[in-house]
Amino acid sequence: MKNAEELKKERTEIFHDLYDGKIPKRVPVGGLIGIEFCIEFAGLPPAKTQWTLEGIEEAMDRICQMTGQDIYPFGFARSPVALQILESRILRMGSGGFIQYTEVPVMEADEYDDLIKNPHEFIMEKVLPRKYKALDADSVTRSIVYAKAAKALFDHLDAFAKIDAKLIEKYGYYTPPPESTGIALAPLDFIADELRGVKGLLMDVRRCPEKVAEACEALLPLTLKRALPPVPSKYGQTFMPLHMPGFLRTNDFEKLYWPTFSRIVQALANAGQPVFMFCDHDWMRFLDYLYELPENTRIAFEFGDPKVIKEKLGKRHILSGLYPMTYLKTATKEQCIDKVKELLDIMAPGGRYYFDFDKSLITLNSVNVENYFAVVRYVAENAYYDNAGEEAPKYENSGRSFIKVGEIPPFKSKYYKTWEDYKKEHPEIPAELEPVVAQKLQMYEEMFFMLIS
Repeated sequence: MKNAEELKKERTEIFHDLYDGKIPKRVPVGGLIGIEFCIEFAGLPPAKTQWTLEGIEEAMDRICQMTGQDIYPFGFARSPVALQILESRILRMGSGGFIQYTEVPVMEADEYDDLIKNPHEFIMEKVLPRKYKALDADSVTRSIVYAKAAKALFDHLDAFAKIDAKLIEKYGYYTPPPESTGIALAPLDFIADELRGVKGLLMDVRRCPEKVAEACEALLPLTLKRALPPVPSKYGQTFMPLHMPGFLRTNDFEKLYWPTFSRIVQALANAGQPVFMFCDHDWMRFLDYLYELPENTRIAFEFGDPKVIKEKLGKRHILSGLYPMTYLKTATKEQCIDKVKELLDIMAPGGRYYFDFDKSLITLNSVNVENYFAVVRYVAENAYYDNAGEEAPKYENSGRSFIKVGEIPPFKSKYYKTWEDYKKEHPEIPAELEPVVAQKLQMYEEMFFMLIS
């Protein structure tokens, strides 16, 4: 039985080989598990536990004991305290204790010009008070609400960060380098998810496609700033959940989605930061587009034909997903193992692959838990390569030149100050203190930017 330090070393080597374009010792194992599942599995009261976090560490520890992922299996947990302070209309806790997303359009169809003029200022002035009722108030009240919500959120994040650090060390999970991870939405996804709603955006695509295209272009600087972490690394990643393409006609995807999305991915790659994208729904129509992205882009699929995906993309990008979570509920353990063997036979040869499911594990009743753990452990214990250390086969780059970060206009907003902006307004700061003051002030500037963007 390997100890945590040995597991950490092995898992780091496996993922570094994967990202370096080598055949790893074995297929790495992913699989994201929601905090809600941990709470249900432990028999804790969902609502109270999310408010108090009582028993949450023990519940998460119990899952770590039972599963076999190589990466830390828990993602971001929303703060019900912050959401309640803000009186969120978008994310609200339901009667069952689950925080649920409700599509509430917070931008009107005739407001594209305001969005295009400056997206960040439009979000601050118009969108946030519509998303959060407590911010639709006078300036003093709004400031107090912001302060309380920020404090609640960062207390929540700090509590989970301490739990995460303990469990990562205890179980030897692979972790990316510090400050090398980010998350962002593609511009068109941002308009759909955060502003207009899916229905509203689809109407806009038909009625005013030129305005939608302009808005996507205007969102590029904000998107890139959100996506690029402080310390880019080929062993880190920026997560982008891609929602809208499955709802779009191919012609609309080509004209409205792909131009800005692909430039963000290219700019990040040029900065040394890979993108990990989750292709929501069916992307089989768009595989040839995905091929054109920078080599070793990480692509997880919800649906699709594994053979075709592997054939088209398997020598260029790192692939994952496709194991159907629903199968774990309806099939026997033996059938679930047979299914994962089938997937491994297709996806594992030649490397550039790690195992994952088509969805995250969120609720207890969505799977047979025994089947879930059996599949994860099977891959971790059996999916070894005979040719570990060899270079993974690849298609040569077609010669496409990728844009650089500097080719996207810099992000600017009157609600965001760089240190240079601040220094011009406060020339009285002693020169010897500038490095210290700059670091502190910029840190809080970035924290608030991430909070509201």
